[in-house]
Amino acid sequence: MTTSPHAAPRTDGPGPAPSASDAEPGSGRRLRPGRDMPWSITLLVLARDRGIFLLWALFLVFFSFWCAPYFASIDNALLIANAASLTAVFAAGVGIGVMTGVLDLSLPGTAALASCVCGWLLTHGHATWLSLVAGLACGVLVGMVNGLISLGRFNPIIITIATLSVLTGLAAVVAGGYTFPGLTQLTFMGTDRYLGVPAPVYIVAVVYLVGTIFLTRTRDGLRLMAVGGNAEAVRRSGIPTPVYQVLGFVLSGLFGALGGLIATAVTTEANPQASPSIIFTALTAVALAGVSLSGGEGSLPRILVGSLILATITNGLTIRGIQPYWATVITGLLLLGSLAVDRALHRAVSERLVSHAHLTVHDKKA
Repeated sequence: MTTSPHAAPRTDGPGPAPSASDAEPGSGRRLRPGRDMPWSITLLVLARDRGIFLLWALFLVFFSFWCAPYFASIDNALLIANAASLTAVFAAGVGIGVMTGVLDLSLPGTAALASCVCGWLLTHGHATWLSLVAGLACGVLVGMVNGLISLGRFNPIIITIATLSVLTGLAAVVAGGYTFPGLTQLTFMGTDRYLGVPAPVYIVAVVYLVGTIFLTRTRDGLRLMAVGGNAEAVRRSGIPTPVYQVLGFVLSGLFGALGGLIATAVTTEANPQASPSIIFTALTAVALAGVSLSGGEGSLPRILVGSLILATITNGLTIRGIQPYWATVITGLLLLGSLAVDRALHRAVSERLVSHAHLTVHDKKA
């Protein structure tokens, strides 16, 4: 099946784009769970694509019993959601970058620069809305610079490591080597609650809803994912791949800046120090969600659940009075285990599909 250069293939939902491993060998079409596939293959595909939701549910059940009666409550659920918010925003930036074929390691620097620019404007009497727009514009500008440099066939990882250093220095220049404390103008998006729900939770909900719709229901979003999967094939179909390669960096930078502004709103302080833990935590959530680092595959809802799993583990261990560093140990082990399971499921699905195709061909000849 061929696609027009002016339209991208549609998907059936907010999940990852169709992959070659889900196609019946030799048929040129994607198998549909429950109709074309035997139920054994359907269950394996569901376990591969939706297993992280089941994993989170298991953690919730486990901690509900182990940390009773404090864990299973509305107040604690809001604490987990709020704790996961910042990670979720940065993970969205990392995830969209990875899914579209780039890995932006400059997000901590982007966050620091956006925070300091916003803080400088606020402390010099400028309007709150203008300060926030300027902070977000920093993220867009950084993304464009990263994207344009990458078009010169430079390694994106090297580029973003270099820009991380530059951005950290620029943030310190803007702040004069100090911080901007007392930024209470931003509490409406940081510490304030609406209907009992912390403001960052609303921001994350909007980010992931809009992001999911964009990637799965719009032409540009689908093309962006396609470029991440195979930029050369997309280029040969007539689509301007450089535009979408830069767009991937821009979206990543935008979410990095947004994360920096949320952190500033929560702490009421703009800090020029770029925290490396930001990128590592976000990468952990993305990897836990099973997003392929080769690009072209992934799902924002899974990334969100990955962020919630990290917050759930930390929350449950804290309730039990266990030192926070054990959460890091458990998260690392969980990540290794999830990678092993994901590889095993991919192999099992591929083997079952090949076997199913051979049986189908044999039955037709018979």
